[in-house]
Amino acid sequence: MKYKMMAVDMDGTLLNDSKEISPRTAQAIRKAVAQGFLFTLCTGRPIQGVERYSQFLGLQAPLITYNGAMIIRSDTKEILYKQELLPEDIHKILEFGRNYNTTMCIWSGNRLYGNVLNDQIHAYKKNTGVEPVLMEDEDALIRQGVTKILWIDTEEKIKKIQEELPGDAFSQVTFCTSQTTYLEFFNSQVSKARAMERLGQLFNIRQEEMIAVGDGLNDLPMIEYAGLGVAMENAQAQVKTRARYITSSNEEDGVGKVLEKFVLK
Repeated sequence: MKYKMMAVDMDGTLLNDSKEISPRTAQAIRKAVAQGFLFTLCTGRPIQGVERYSQFLGLQAPLITYNGAMIIRSDTKEILYKQELLPEDIHKILEFGRNYNTTMCIWSGNRLYGNVLNDQIHAYKKNTGVEPVLMEDEDALIRQGVTKILWIDTEEKIKKIQEELPGDAFSQVTFCTSQTTYLEFFNSQVSKARAMERLGQLFNIRQEEMIAVGDGLNDLPMIEYAGLGVAMENAQAQVKTRARYITSSNEEDGVGKVLEKFVLK
């Protein structure tokens, strides 16, 4: 079977532990793209946290951001698709977050707002490239629209919150970890799989012609959706058990090796 498209998670997948793309992987991506292969980034990050990598690779394809809540063109910044949280759900997520005394990152209009501006949110800023702004008017922000909310806390506390937080507390929300210290909330109509489906419609690429590669639980929908779902060696156990193929870790050119084996062979 000839694969025509690959959607790849960034942190823990495409990027090594130094947050860079290795030479071998970059070479494989550029070679595949030069042959007409559609390679896209599929991440929980906003467009600002993706741009330098997209430019480095010379990608022209639309990019999947905010776990699939927004598809945006890297060159013109045209938004091809977006799905925001419902206002009543935003209120509840922020209320729960205050009760847990956790750091909250609120993405609205591709800007980053925080309930506090502490060391955790400034560390998160390094991944996104966006300067956080203190959230002063919750209602105004909700009227503006919120793409996603991310909580940052210790690994132990995030696990505890996941166990305690009732899923039926919200109208239309999915929440899952993207990293062990990040808990992300987005509209339940949103997933990386649905974003891949939309790109497939746009480029006339069938589901069975797609590859998806990831390491976190938020990658599971696209790994299960794609014709070839791939987990990184460093992926969470649940992800590895549901993938059809396991590649090397993000420190050992895992993404590049998938391209070499299934696309550039």
